[in-house]
Amino acid sequence: MADAAAGAIDYHTRVHDDPRAVAREAWNALLARQAEPTLFMRHEYLVALHESGSAVPRTGWAPRFVTLHDDRGTLRAAAALYLKAHSYGEYVFDWAWAEAYHRHGLRYYPKLLGAVPFTPVPGTRLLADSAPWRDRLVAAIHAQALDAGLSSAHVIFTDDEDTRALARAGWMVRHGVQFHWRAPEDAAPGDFTAFLATLQRDKRKKIAQERRRVAEQGITFTTHAGEQIDEPLWDFFHRCYTLTYRAHHSTPYLTRAFFAAMARTLAGHWVLFVARRGGAPIGGSLIAVDPARRIAYGRYWGATEYVPCLHFEACYYQPLAWCLAHGYRRFEGGAQGEHKMARGLLPVRTNSVHWLRDERFAAAVADFLAAEGEHVDGYVDELRERNPFKAVAAGDDGAG
Repeated sequence: MADAAAGAIDYHTRVHDDPRAVAREAWNALLARQAEPTLFMRHEYLVALHESGSAVPRTGWAPRFVTLHDDRGTLRAAAALYLKAHSYGEYVFDWAWAEAYHRHGLRYYPKLLGAVPFTPVPGTRLLADSAPWRDRLVAAIHAQALDAGLSSAHVIFTDDEDTRALARAGWMVRHGVQFHWRAPEDAAPGDFTAFLATLQRDKRKKIAQERRRVAEQGITFTTHAGEQIDEPLWDFFHRCYTLTYRAHHSTPYLTRAFFAAMARTLAGHWVLFVARRGGAPIGGSLIAVDPARRIAYGRYWGATEYVPCLHFEACYYQPLAWCLAHGYRRFEGGAQGEHKMARGLLPVRTNSVHWLRDERFAAAVADFLAAEGEHVDGYVDELRERNPFKAVAAGDDGAG
């Protein structure tokens, strides 16, 4: 394949139905050169989702990874894409679009999705050596959707460079909101008590009450990082994770084999907080960490019994205390959750980008996104006014 522009170069596009078909070293080296290279886009993580049976055709996630190579065979651009038979596990909701297609006798599924399955973490999705290679990758994704006769293509939780590249090609941008904690620019490693002192009085009081309720029930925590999370702890945590889904009458996305792969290939990127009563484990939360970039990500949690306020302690207070003690700069709390603001996590805009084949539906969705975008802007402005930090410590409100 060759570019139409002057000075065009030849390159080759390949589509892979198994992430293992892409060389790990080449993929990870390309990822490392991106603006927002999260560990969830690492080859090991994506392969673990596939090999464990978590994100495979049987569960509605059929890999269609796209790679672009120059005439010497060097990997110059790549994207983790999936042919999706549903919209579960995405956290960017397009069920109404699918229903509108259905009402008009049209098929919405399968659709093409660029994403990390079950992982609402913003970051680079279009791995590319340069802006021209990113544009070529966008064209290749579009061509794949056209050639397969798909209704639509979507790339979600994109970084700014990806968003601009897709928008240049005429894709529609959609915004959402998450809640992240960011350390002040000049902050040194600290402790949770110092963090609480930066919050408004009512927020400090609420957090203290919640923590006291947990402690009064005899709950203590142990922290296990990296290889300290041994197989019995992984077994226990997976049980808790499964129980949480069952309590919500849902099916867990991730298999025990996935967590076994994480222990084997990416052990240094996980920290487990285990809630104990009388020494016996009763619950826990698992966060992912990027030691090089000093970023932590709230991921999964569960418990074998209900304990009031345990969720807040396990998922926010324990991870925040750990981040403060270890000099981390950011803690991302995951999808949605306005209640996170009261715990010191502030609003951040997220991006997703969408292409629909049918021009009539594309026009209707464009109108919807324009109205939704105004609502998101107003919502973020409203949240800014409810900043939980003291005025003297508020600084940047974190909205991007």
